[in-house]
Amino acid sequence: MTLVRKAFAVLVLCLLPLAAHADQNIADQYPASLLYSKPVEVIPNVWTSIGATAPPTYDNAGHNNNLSFLVTGDGVIVINGGGSYGLAEALHTEIKTVTDQPVKLVINENGQGHAALGNCYWAEQGVTILAHEDAAEEFKTNGHQILEAAKQRLKDRADKTCVKEPDETFSDRKDVSLGTMKVEVLYLGPAHSAGDTQVWLPEEKLVIAGDMAFHERLLPIFDDTETAAWLETWENEFEKLGAVYVIPGHGHPTNMAQVRRYTRDYLVYLRGKIKDHIDAGGGLDKAFYVDQSPYKHLHTFDELATRNAGRVFQQMEFE
Repeated sequence: MTLVRKAFAVLVLCLLPLAAHADQNIADQYPASLLYSKPVEVIPNVWTSIGATAPPTYDNAGHNNNLSFLVTGDGVIVINGGGSYGLAEALHTEIKTVTDQPVKLVINENGQGHAALGNCYWAEQGVTILAHEDAAEEFKTNGHQILEAAKQRLKDRADKTCVKEPDETFSDRKDVSLGTMKVEVLYLGPAHSAGDTQVWLPEEKLVIAGDMAFHERLLPIFDDTETAAWLETWENEFEKLGAVYVIPGHGHPTNMAQVRRYTRDYLVYLRGKIKDHIDAGGGLDKAFYVDQSPYKHLHTFDELATRNAGRVFQQMEFE
């Protein structure tokens, strides 16, 4: 085992007790900052601020996803603009305590608010913002609606937040070499939401998976989430990266076995339950209540499980 892998193993062991006893209702783990938690160094020069494994609220300042950054030696790459101007500014404050290198690139992992509503702060700093073309279109189409929802939820904590679309887009991949790091910004295929993006560091065998991969909290299935396509992308592309280290979209840094268990395996399980229900002649009214008890311990289960089942039924009914 290399020194880096040993360090990662120690980090995971240190974080596991926190995860095991975590409570999604903890309002804030880092009261000194608008961020939900203080950034941690996952492996050398790769940092992440872990968001709450809960829905976005005023108390957690809408920080319910992971905000990561790479210190390359010739500038910083930020992954996720953040869910507000204030969150982006708070992350930048933390970056400045780690390095005096300037932020040179921000990558939005998708077109959702927690990935892109902080773009306006980064634009003020003169930083280029990159997103997949589908994510950019999603934010262009729905950005003002997303912003209004954030303002209702975050109130004064949404001050100065605006809709700022990405400056650059890509279709399949964008290779970025900066300092000592080679970074592949990838679109592997349909998954959780439009334009889901993975940031792959091939030399470090680390993937910042975005919403391709979940654990600790139940994944949400949206009206436009294609679960069959998500599984295909997982099997044919995501697994083949051969990642050793995974920073998921939500939850602590971990490994492939953990995110496979709570993403790929959950989707297979739920689709199997819904198939059995359909084969037995069941309708939508009872589909909401198929057994999902093996995943009941996950955060956001109560908020999402029945909704997920209903949406999968509506997809599979005509497959």
